[in-house]
Amino acid sequence: VENDLHARFSATSRTYHYYLHQCKDPFLRHYSFECYYPLDFELMNKAASSLMRYSDFAAFSKTHTDVKTTLCELSEARWIQTGEKTWVFRITANRFLRNMVRAIVGTLIEIGRGRLSLEDFHEVIRSGDRCKAGDSMPANALFLEEVRY
Repeated sequence: VENDLHARFSATSRTYHYYLHQCKDPFLRHYSFECYYPLDFELMNKAASSLMRYSDFAAFSKTHTDVKTTLCELSEARWIQTGEKTWVFRITANRFLRNMVRAIVGTLIEIGRGRLSLEDFHEVIRSGDRCKAGDSMPANALFLEEVRY
């Protein structure tokens, strides 16, 4: 590797997975979000795919952080069914803001529950207001899966 390589700042992309299950399972509960609400994953995927149209993700960033910009380049965001009652949200970008993935997942779950429309979702992103986005999901289900250099 080059002498100036930095493990954090030289990365060109990062991929996170957020795990969700909709059944009682003692082996999953520490590593996956247990959700008993019926969710419309097709609609959630429509919203997730629309994320690539945006570059400013201030609405999903923790407030009062010292970042210089809230711009990120997403290349993938989708829900993948991994079992009868298990799902994973896969998201890839050049960089992520603090709390961004968990806030996006929380907002997508609001869409899946029918509490937020696709147009409302786009308005949340355009507003840049963290208060308008969904709750931040628990951290135990979020995993860094891949870093590319």
